[in-house]
Amino acid sequence: MTTNVFSGRPEAILFDLDGTLADTAPDLAAALNRLRADRGLTPAPYESLRPYASAGARGLIGAGLNLGPDAEEYEALRIAFLDNYAASIAVHSRLFDGVPDLLDRLQAAGIGWGIVTNKAMRFTDPLVPLIGLGHAGCIVSGDTTPHAKPHPAPLLEAAQRLGVAPAACWYVGDDMRDIQAGRAAGMVTIAAAWGYCGSDGPTQWNAHAIAESPLGLLNLIPHIGS
Repeated sequence: MTTNVFSGRPEAILFDLDGTLADTAPDLAAALNRLRADRGLTPAPYESLRPYASAGARGLIGAGLNLGPDAEEYEALRIAFLDNYAASIAVHSRLFDGVPDLLDRLQAAGIGWGIVTNKAMRFTDPLVPLIGLGHAGCIVSGDTTPHAKPHPAPLLEAAQRLGVAPAACWYVGDDMRDIQAGRAAGMVTIAAAWGYCGSDGPTQWNAHAIAESPLGLLNLIPHIGS
């Protein structure tokens, strides 16, 4: 990290959704295990599926059924998985501990915030208000722009919607693609170590900083603190 990265407060902070603001893994894992049940298989252990929750259908089908997009049955499974998820999208999903307080502190400090996720609008639009994030300054989904993360287009779209220059934004996420997208957009990037983080871990992602908890993020913001 360069010495002057945090020399000024951000005007806005953008967040990934799954694994960063919200713990959605239980409902995603349940959707995958319904696929297994339909195939006569026992449920996959939740602990084996959770790290892949930020990787969407591809990651979960790969982890839970050991099938990739090249498999003949993959597309039918992907559609069935997404239908399962849409039918029970917010049964167990919750905001991570500390997220409501974090967002309140940002608002009180005059720092805008928004959501940039690779989750499609089909799922983002109903989920966000159900888990208490309906007051986000902007919501950019995986199909809002022609490109999804790690392309910077969704982050640049969010900055434009908030009326903030990309260089004045931070992006926080729990997947390497989040850090790649944030850097490509010219934003300060923060790895959310409390999230799912896949199999490699945030120390390998070249983020500007790592936050261990939602409220720990405040320690990185000058003149706010936890």
